Amino acid sequence: MEVRSESVHVRCEKLPAPVIPRTRLQVWFIRVCSSILLWTCLVQLVAVGELWHPHLLSNITSRISQITQLPLHVEVAVQTPPSLLPARNYTSNGFLIVSCNGGLNQMRAAICDMVAVARFLNLTLVVPELDKSSFWADPSNFHDIFDVRHFIDSLRDEVRIIRRLPKRYNRKYGFIPLEMPPVSWSNEKYYMEQILPLFSKHKVLHFNKTDARMANNGLPLELQKLRCRVNFRALKFTSQIETLGYKLVHILQGKGPFVALHLRYEMDMLAFSGCTHGCTEGESEELKQMRYAYPWWRDKEIDSKLKRSQGLCPLTPEETALVLKALGFDKETQIYIAAGEIYGGERRLAALRAEFPQIVKKETLLAPEELQQFQNHSSQMAALDFMVSVASNTFIPTYDGNMAKLVEGHRRYLGFKKTILLDRKRLVELLDMHHNGTLPWDEFIVSVQSAHDKRMGQPNRRKVIADKPKEEDYFYANPQECLCEGTSCDDLLSPGNSSKLG
Repeated sequence: MEVRSESVHVRCEKLPAPVIPRTRLQVWFIRVCSSILLWTCLVQLVAVGELWHPHLLSNITSRISQITQLPLHVEVAVQTPPSLLPARNYTSNGFLIVSCNGGLNQMRAAICDMVAVARFLNLTLVVPELDKSSFWADPSNFHDIFDVRHFIDSLRDEVRIIRRLPKRYNRKYGFIPLEMPPVSWSNEKYYMEQILPLFSKHKVLHFNKTDARMANNGLPLELQKLRCRVNFRALKFTSQIETLGYKLVHILQGKGPFVALHLRYEMDMLAFSGCTHGCTEGESEELKQMRYAYPWWRDKEIDSKLKRSQGLCPLTPEETALVLKALGFDKETQIYIAAGEIYGGERRLAALRAEFPQIVKKETLLAPEELQQFQNHSSQMAALDFMVSVASNTFIPTYDGNMAKLVEGHRRYLGFKKTILLDRKRLVELLDMHHNGTLPWDEFIVSVQSAHDKRMGQPNRRKVIADKPKEEDYFYANPQECLCEGTSCDDLLSPGNSSKLG
């Protein structure tokens, strides 16, 4: 535009008449008119290109179309935001910083707990920090996995949440918060009597460990329901994760019903648990050395055979193939592997794939470039598996870790969707009897199916064990307080309710 104006100016200087200097308004008017004329020509060119698609102009018109449509796209995208609930008005007793530890689902449960603690103690919660130092070494921040604005806004009627501490409480200004881990499996009395008084002196507390820091049972109903609200409504994945997760679900559903198999036969799980059944001597030694390399994992000798007999090991891929077949799944069953890299790779998946050739995983359903942004971010990859597992027709975990428990709870919340909770202790007995020839295949099928008749995710009450919270049913696997309303809950959760789920 500048060149055009200058050329006109030069031609004017060659005229014999005296040159009249242009005002800024005139220059601005010329530029605006020129811009309008140019954009009109471009839009017309696009219209002609869309009608006739001339070969030589196809690339040009496509690029121009992108440019000319950009303002329209932005205009359409600007929608009226949903009305916010009124913010809860309270005097904050201090600021709570939390550093979550563990994998995605362990951190997810911890975030729910910490929101409940902040609400109960009238605190201001800082957006949680995610674990970056564990085995997975995932550098993801909260905003890389969850929609921060939705998290803050959807809970504003309960608790005040801020993205970062005020500057006066920043470490670089010399302020040192009190750092501590709260006691595991604690109830509201502990937080009221032991934690709240600390804020009168320190103003800022930093919980540096958050896994399982609230009790499963015995908490006020409003706190239990708040934990559910955070889990099921406030913790929304980012648009990037949701878009790709929904695409995976759409691809799978387009081919019919599918099973999400959480095959927890991954290197970290085997090393941590000390379970080496089916591994070579070299693999067993590799897993042992890996466990010793991480000081926060157990560094003692582990009897793998004993643990397996107690049902404390994940099923191997070979064992899983037999169990799925006995449960009635056939070769046409579409199975999505909701897990990371299986230890031993395709060699260990061979038996499972032979029985169920319709095995897929996100790496086979999506193009490499679609997953590129999630590579080396284990929590973001786990979020994709979480979405697919929740949406599946049947969910089957081969180990009861954090993901298995939270997916189970989520599926209960969505209407008790079919979740087959494998009885590994009983299955190990049956598998060994079948392998040594004392249990024929037909009897093996009957025994496996009868052992799981009441383990299909039906409604039931959470198991409570006084003074043994680790042995109780986990709140997030069966948040019974949030699954129904009114007196009908007693009938729904009665011990005799063992109706089969489709």
